[in-house]
Amino acid sequence: MRDLAADLALALRMADVADAITQKRYQAIDLVIETKPDLTPVTDADKATEVALRELLATERPSDLIVGEEFGTPDLTTGGYYWVIDPIDGTKNFLRGIPTWATLIGLCNPAHEVVVGVVSSPALYRRWYASAGQGSYVIENNGAPRQIRVSAVSDLKDASLSYSDLIGWGDRKAAMLALQDQIWRTRGLGDFWSHMLVAEGAVDIAVEPVLALWDMAALDIIVREAGGQFTNLDGKPGAHGGNGVSSNGLLHSAFLKALGS
Repeated sequence: MRDLAADLALALRMADVADAITQKRYQAIDLVIETKPDLTPVTDADKATEVALRELLATERPSDLIVGEEFGTPDLTTGGYYWVIDPIDGTKNFLRGIPTWATLIGLCNPAHEVVVGVVSSPALYRRWYASAGQGSYVIENNGAPRQIRVSAVSDLKDASLSYSDLIGWGDRKAAMLALQDQIWRTRGLGDFWSHMLVAEGAVDIAVEPVLALWDMAALDIIVREAGGQFTNLDGKPGAHGGNGVSSNGLLHSAFLKALGS
C-alpha cells in the first residue's frame, strides 16, 4: 500500500524547494523569458523549478514517473504512480509582476486518480494541500493549517463565478456570456486562484475552457477534499479532460447545463 502521508510530506518539501527558486526570480530584472512552440511564455524560473523538483523525485521516488509542463510526459499506460508538476502556473502573471502564480504538485495513482495535491503561492502568502480522505487545508502567512470547505450556495442566481478570460470558449462563448446575467457575480481571477477560492468557499464555481493535466491535477483533489466537485465541461470527473470546472457540487449540474454541456 502507498503511504500517502509520506507522499504529502514529500510534496510539501517539493513546494518549499520551488518557493525558494520562484521567489528569488520573481520580479528579477534579469529574468530570462522565451517563447515555446505553442507561443506561450516560459521563464528561467519555470525551467529551474521543474529541474529541481525532478531531481528531488529521482532521489526520493525513483520508481515513480513524472509529468511536467516544461520537460515532457512519459508513457502513462505502463501503470504505477506518477507526479504531475506545473512549476509556475500563471507564468504570464509571474513575468509581469502580478502575484497570482503558484507551483502545482499532484500525485496520481495507477487508475489516474489524483491522491495528493499541493498548490503553493508564495507571493500570495498561501499554500493549499490535500490527500485522499484527509480533507483540504490552507496555510496563510506560514501560520497553522486551517481546514477548508466549499460553500453551501445552491442556486445559480446567488452564485459567484470566476474564470480567466473569454479566450478559448469556441461554441460555448455565447452561453458563457449569457451566464453573466444569470449569476450573482463574476470575476476574472483565473488560473489556480479561482479553484482554490472554490475550495475555500469564497467562490462557488470556477471554470477554464482549455487546460492541461498539470494545470488541474493538484486543484482537482483539493477541491474534492473540500467537499466540492471537479470535472471537465462534459461532466467527466478528474483532471484528464482538457478543461476544468470546479464547484461546491450543489451548482455543478445546473452550471454545465447552462453552458450547453
